[in-house]
Amino acid sequence: MQNLIEPHGAKTLKPLIITDINEKNSLIERSKKLKKIVVNSAAASNIVMLGAGYFTPLSGFMDKANSFSVAEKMMTSDDIFWPVPILNLAHDVQKIESGDEIALLDPNIDGNPVLAIQKVNSVEKLSEIEINNLAEKIFGTNDAEHPGVKNFLSLGNNLISGDIKVLNFSYFPKEFPDTFATAYEIREKITNSGWSKIVAFQTRNPMHRAHEELCKMALERLDADGVLIHMVLGKLKEGDIPGNIRNEAIRKMVELYFPENSAMITGFGFDMLYAGPREALLHATFRQNCGCSHLIIGRDHAGVGDYYGAFEAQEIFNKDIVKKSLKIKIFAADHTAYSKILNKVVMMRDVKDHKKEDFVLLSGTKVREMLSNGIDLPKEFARKEVADILMHFYQSKR
Repeated sequence: MQNLIEPHGAKTLKPLIITDINEKNSLIERSKKLKKIVVNSAAASNIVMLGAGYFTPLSGFMDKANSFSVAEKMMTSDDIFWPVPILNLAHDVQKIESGDEIALLDPNIDGNPVLAIQKVNSVEKLSEIEINNLAEKIFGTNDAEHPGVKNFLSLGNNLISGDIKVLNFSYFPKEFPDTFATAYEIREKITNSGWSKIVAFQTRNPMHRAHEELCKMALERLDADGVLIHMVLGKLKEGDIPGNIRNEAIRKMVELYFPENSAMITGFGFDMLYAGPREALLHATFRQNCGCSHLIIGRDHAGVGDYYGAFEAQEIFNKDIVKKSLKIKIFAADHTAYSKILNKVVMMRDVKDHKKEDFVLLSGTKVREMLSNGIDLPKEFARKEVADILMHFYQSKR
């Protein structure tokens, strides 16, 4: 009998989207008379994630006490495990004060339509020292060269806390109609598939041969029913490949190279943090909310540059608080590469007799360089059909 993993901190999902059309229309009408604030893209993506049930059991944006409790101990003030503060930071709070009901406007759609209504619990100013302390705890650094830190430090220092009611999912359903999915839609799809052991694969990149084989290894070694290929559809850092191109490339790869009914392709509306270990925990938490029993965590998961150790994002799952709080498990993967000796993709730790020259290894920078220059990627690195989609994209930018 199918028995899906329970959501985090709750018996059932708690999506904050308003589905009753009368209530929604009433809120939209009411929003016209409310104080308004155009939120930043990071807060907008938090709204989408809260609305879609991904951030169950949270009910809105955290206040200062909760933010620091989560940053320091990964626990909210009322003892709910959560790895990253969920914040609505602003530069200018105008005349917003505790007790107000305010309209949160979408920064990513022309005309800034209302995205959510927030009941303001508090408006608190953070000092520069406090903002830097939060960054240090979340990202493990407050180096402004880190893209996540750079963005975080640009968001403002006024913290608007309180519960929200979400009115829509911003641009994601329109821009990614076949891919964007809520946590409750994914649970329903999994239930309808008859799967009970599901491994999630997080990606912000097109999937090359190594990613493909990693998913297949996890399916086989865990004896899983299926893999949820779950891609980031929100804002990325400069140089990352846009969501629509990744979507096309991944769909082509699954269509041609995965067994039928073994992979589910979906996406979620979140802006990447590049917060390494802490973000890996967040990814696991909301994959549990999707109904996944496992999450693949590879080398430098959600990392950037040299800010994190190769396996720090795996090691953080050994902390007692994490083991006690999350039901989802990880599939800890090593670096994968194509073996010239075995003629297949392997985990490098599984082939101790190999030397560096026995592998086909390409950096992301090298791949982008080759594609930009019209040089075909080696077949050992990327499926031709995937490489062709990427080549067309890079050539069109010239």
